[in-house]
Amino acid sequence: MSAIDRSTAWPYEHGEPGRFVYQRQGHPAGTEAEEALGALEGGEALVYGSGTSAVTACVLALCRPGTRVALAQGAYYGTGATLAQFAPWGLDVVEFDQTGAPPDADLVWVEAPSNPFLTLPDWEALRAHPAPVVCDATASTPVYLRALDEGADVVLHSATKYLTGHHDALIGATVTRDPERRARLYEVRTKLGLTAAPDAAAALVRGIETLEVRVRRQTETARELARRLAAHPGVETVRYPGFGGLLSFDVEPDRARRVETATRMIANMTSLGGVRSSMESRHRWEGDRVPRGLLRLSVGLEPVEELWADLEAALAA
Repeated sequence: MSAIDRSTAWPYEHGEPGRFVYQRQGHPAGTEAEEALGALEGGEALVYGSGTSAVTACVLALCRPGTRVALAQGAYYGTGATLAQFAPWGLDVVEFDQTGAPPDADLVWVEAPSNPFLTLPDWEALRAHPAPVVCDATASTPVYLRALDEGADVVLHSATKYLTGHHDALIGATVTRDPERRARLYEVRTKLGLTAAPDAAAALVRGIETLEVRVRRQTETARELARRLAAHPGVETVRYPGFGGLLSFDVEPDRARRVETATRMIANMTSLGGVRSSMESRHRWEGDRVPRGLLRLSVGLEPVEELWADLEAALAA
């Protein structure tokens, strides 16, 4: 990638606005990131200041007072928390089991896979539903899912996670093949100042260059760790969709804090998708919507045997 242009405004060309005018409308690094992600997803991408900004843009672009949104149960709790902010404006949110058919709704919002329960949507049921579909594909990435090909109308990413991959950039994204939806999302992003910063967009470009290598390596390790955790006597439940670097498992509730703080290689921290493995109790943030013993593990690029030794020692703590 070329040097990052951090300009907030660009001179007119012969008295007329050129391709770039004001950073809130767009900038070179953002455009490069959108082109790279759009090529992976097979659509037109937009980048935002965070995944939550992308969620907000989708609500304001696709909904209106009285819109009923069917939201996948067990989806990232921050999505539900963001949608709840629109309740005073008349947004109606109902949760449903995304492994089956959605209920009657004006917009269906799924997550593939859900975080931290790792369920997958029923794409056949979604294609049969008349409402537009938003799919949060943060955990699958376009390496394992091109949701537009499966029937989604808008794909959403918290690109902070796997797409950038290094815990050093806060950025979100949407991708769609519908020019009118893309134009409306762009209008909302610009008018509300939800645009990603140039440095974050540059980090996304860098991350996309290594995305497939990282995610496939993380998948290999996660599969093996899921297999070993499922056989461990101290583990009650393992959730893993078979791909990607994210899994969750349950231990006895009163042991969760001891396990998550006993690892040495695996960082006890929030977020996911980085090259360094991390693990945390999700009950800390989500309360009783998740089991008290649930631990979410984001697998990085460390050697599998070293990660397993760390987990074994923590489970024995």
